[in-house]
Amino acid sequence: MIKRVIFLYIFILLPLCKMSAQCTYENRAFSGSEVINYNLYFNWKFIWIKAGTASMITQPIVYNGKNAYRSSLVTRSSATVDKYFMMRDTIMAYFSTELTPLYYRKGAREGKRYYVDEVWYSYNGNKCITNLKHLTSSGETYKEKFVYDRCVSDMLNSFQRIRNVDPSGWKEGHVEYLDIAGGEKLVNAKLIYRGKKEVKADNKKKYNCLVLSYVEKEDKKDKEIVRFYVTDDNRHVPIRLDMFLRFGSAKAFLK
Repeated sequence: MIKRVIFLYIFILLPLCKMSAQCTYENRAFSGSEVINYNLYFNWKFIWIKAGTASMITQPIVYNGKNAYRSSLVTRSSATVDKYFMMRDTIMAYFSTELTPLYYRKGAREGKRYYVDEVWYSYNGNKCITNLKHLTSSGETYKEKFVYDRCVSDMLNSFQRIRNVDPSGWKEGHVEYLDIAGGEKLVNAKLIYRGKKEVKADNKKKYNCLVLSYVEKEDKKDKEIVRFYVTDDNRHVPIRLDMFLRFGSAKAFLK
């Protein structure tokens, strides 16, 4: 759950992207290799404790004979937290140099639960085709194929798209609607702009940030899953994330 909300970051911003059928988008936020590290904190009986770390690594690769990128997000709980709830999550996303989604995989061990989600993308004319696979803790495998007349994306690829958004015309309360492919189904969600705020990271530096909320429907009501703070510049690096979990709350700060 924490891994999921960290990178919500997980999403695709359909109105934000001038997409072709292949879901292309101009990348201005990064080039070459990049490493971003975070400290994780849980709220335990009204006390914030360090719970683990998360790292996102993006690097250029060759995928099916073409230049591409691979982003990976690795989350690990600390030895202290492992006694109560072990978390070992790894998310990988492959996408073209124009941010077109190609492949997604999430392998997660959260407590006693282990599962794997995979998504393969292909494109035919104006159609985006996803082949989804979900492996459950009991070893059962579910497969689904979907065809869309619009672009869809996964958490990690969508995070890279968000970093290339131009929010200069947004006003507080502005909403963007999202379509996110997972291992079992397509999730419809939205991103809400909350304004700007200065944020202090764990590296003791202060950053001017845009504040964004990721919201999903739960029991037909909007539920905020994560509120994140990204730098107010061309890179839009997440500095802080406030996560609202079923079992409490958590935060992540740039190291």
